This record gives sequence, structure tokens and C-alpha cells, in this order.
Amino acid sequence: MSIKFNIGDIDRSIYDFKYEDKDFYRIKAGITPEIVEQLSEDKNDPEWMREFRLKSLDLYYKIPLPNWGPSIEGLDMDHIATYVRPNTSMQDDWDSVPQDIKDTFERLGIPQAERAALAGVGAQYDSELVYHNVKEEVLKQGVIYTDFESSLKGEYADMVKEYFMKLIPPTDHKFAALHGAVWSGGSFVYVPDNVKVSIPLQSYFRLNAKGAGQFEHTLIILGENSDLHFIEGCSAPKYNVANLHAGAVELYVGKNSHLRYSTIENWSKNMYNLNTKRAILEEGASIEWVSGSFGSHVGNLYPTTILRGDNSKAEFTGITFAGQGQNLDTGTRMIHIGKSTSSIIDSKSICKSGGISTYRSSIEIRESAAGSKVSVNCASLMLDSDSRSDTIPAMDIRTPYCDVGHEATIGRISDKTIFYLMSRGIKESDARAMIVSGFASPVSKELPLEYATEMNNLIRLEMDEG
Repeated sequence: MSIKFNIGDIDRSIYDFKYEDKDFYRIKAGITPEIVEQLSEDKNDPEWMREFRLKSLDLYYKIPLPNWGPSIEGLDMDHIATYVRPNTSMQDDWDSVPQDIKDTFERLGIPQAERAALAGVGAQYDSELVYHNVKEEVLKQGVIYTDFESSLKGEYADMVKEYFMKLIPPTDHKFAALHGAVWSGGSFVYVPDNVKVSIPLQSYFRLNAKGAGQFEHTLIILGENSDLHFIEGCSAPKYNVANLHAGAVELYVGKNSHLRYSTIENWSKNMYNLNTKRAILEEGASIEWVSGSFGSHVGNLYPTTILRGDNSKAEFTGITFAGQGQNLDTGTRMIHIGKSTSSIIDSKSICKSGGISTYRSSIEIRESAAGSKVSVNCASLMLDSDSRSDTIPAMDIRTPYCDVGHEATIGRISDKTIFYLMSRGIKESDARAMIVSGFASPVSKELPLEYATEMNNLIRLEMDEG
């Protein structure tokens, strides 16, 4: 095993926070020490994790809600169940998964994904993984892909303890603290030095319970000169009460390694999506974020990359679609620490029927990051006069020896373009969907075929609603 990350030397000023002092789970919602203790006992946590949960809970009580971004006043944590156990244990054979759960995931495409020759598939239903399978040839490469609970007790338990919530500490914000207290499910991936996984690993997250939260934790560690594509898909049915998603994703990309992290989030419109994702890159490492955000009543999602190593590179390509009753505040954060680092951001947003879309980005170039380059391009497409689109870029540049560019555009669908397409025999609704799909093509072309198809179908559904 060869791991060369030094967590102790991460600049703690990266994490700006201030705070002030101030079935069991199905019937007992809310966040209490008793619930956290019960959760830890049921999961047979090691003692350090039990203590970590309780310390995180204490921080959750003390840290206030953020005073910026979309309002989350409609989220009443006293009525959110933090843990919902599915009616099965984890299986490695799809035929052994209970039929009701199988039917749900078959509609989402998991069996088809397996037939598409993925390296491995994990499926989480509510608070636990219900299915997990990895191809033998991937295991022979030394790749570890397992559910997160198993990683706490197996051969890699010390590694997990070393890296767990170091990139996203519970002190980061209120919902990071909540995650640290009640996390459940998720994935652990370790790719050894000099291993290139030629086909993707994939995880699905389905929150099916009414009035519940999902708090999965994903931890991915790539050694040196390795390569991985990881895909995640998220969905939930619509209820008339609030649901919460507050997962966490921590990505460690070793020297000269490459990681692509693709996401399609299709949460229902009663969901508060308060997910946190963060990556750190060593010398010569690179990451590609590909993100599609649909659904959610409120979304706060800003994947962050810490370019610590010299010559490291990051790309973020994302699209957000906000329809009626949706307020989606999304973007990304790039922190340049190493010399000659580079980041490229290409973000697109679409809003209709009174939806609110906000692009929020933060670019930080430290004094140590001489020779760095940044390109930011954000474009918004408004489909009616009732919607709203805002761009809030922030740039903190501490060295004159860098190259930084930013471009932002907001537009509407041209009536002439619609007329032209209709004159060629295309229905107006189809013409609008075609234009929006073309606008989103920089994201869809970066996704595997089945996910690109899903995203285009989601766009068409969003266009047909409201």
C-alpha cells in the first residue's frame, strides 16, 4: 500500500467558519444524542466513530444556519428521520434483492448498467446499501470498492480513519456537522499506484422514505499514476413533506493521477439538497467534475477542488435546471495553492416557470500559486419572464503572476429560431426541447451514453412541466 497524502499540512484557512454557543428511527425523528448513540450501536461502530458522531452532534447544535443563499426555513429537522432501514441486508446478487426494491431500481436502470460492463455497481436504498458487486478483474488489480460501513472494519480501517472527514470537517458548516453525526451508507474506493480502471465504477442513491434524510458518505483515494471514472446517480419520489439530502464526498487524487466524477441528481421537488463535495489534488494530478442538477425544492451544491500540488488541473462542467417552485444555488470553488495550476469552469443554468437559478463560484489563487491559469464561463438560459437567473462570482487573487478570465451571459430562446424549426414540421414543444438540449450539450457529451440519454429525457420532462 502506498499513500502519500499529508492531511496535517492542509491550510486550515481553506475552511472559513464561525459558530455561536447556543422501528426506532421511523417513529423518532429529529436529532438527539439518544438517536445518534442508537445509530452508532446498531452499526457496530468502532469507538472512535461513536465519539466522532457525538462531537459532530455537539457542533451541529452550536453552528447557525447559513445567512446567505436560498432559504431553508421550510426544513424542520424535528420532522426528519435521520435513518431508515430498508427491508433487506446488502446483497451481491441482483436476484436476491427484494422485489419491491428491485422494481424501483430497475426503473432507474441498475441491471442495464451492469450489463453495460461497469467495473462495479453499488445501490443504496434509503439509509443502507442493498446491493453491491465488483467485477473480478477489477479486484485482481487491487482496487477496493465496498460499502462504507465495511471499510470501517476491514483491512483498510486505519486508512479510512485517517482520511474520514478531513477534507470536509464537521466544523465546516452546520450540515457537515449533521453529516458527521448521522452519516449512513455510501462507498469507499481505493485505487493503488499505477492502476488504471478502464471502465467506470457506479453508485445509485434512492431516498424512498417520506420525511427522511439521506446522509451517505463517499471516500475515494487514488494512489500515484492511477486513473478512475466514478459515476453517481440520485433520485427520490415526490411527497408533500420535506426530505433532506446531506451527503458528503471526499476525493483524494494522488500524484499524476486522474479522476472523473460524474453526477446526475434527479431529486424530487420536495427535497432540500445540501450535499458537500470536495477534492484535493497532488502534484500533476487532475480531476474532471461533470454535474447535472435537476429536481430539488432547494439546492446548495458547490463542489470544491484544492489544487495543492504543482501543475495540478481541475475542470468543472455543470448544468442546473430550475423549474416551478425550485431555487437552485449551485456552482464550484477552486483553491489554487501549487505553482502552475489550472482550472476551467463551464457552467450552464436553465430556468422556467418562475424557477430561480443562481450560479455562485469562488476562485482563490494564493501567493504560492504563481503561473496559474483560470477560465470561468457561465451561461444562463431563461425560458420565460417569470424566472430569475443570477451570477455571483468571487475572485481572490493574491499573486500578479497568473492568468484569470471570466465570462457570463444570460439569454432567452429566440422566437425566430422557434419559428424556423416549426416551419420544418417540428412541434413547438419539441423545438424548445431541442434548443435546450443543445444548450446543455457540453455536459451531456461528457457523460456515458446511458446518462446522457437520461439527462436529455429529464430536460424534456422539465420542459413539459409547469
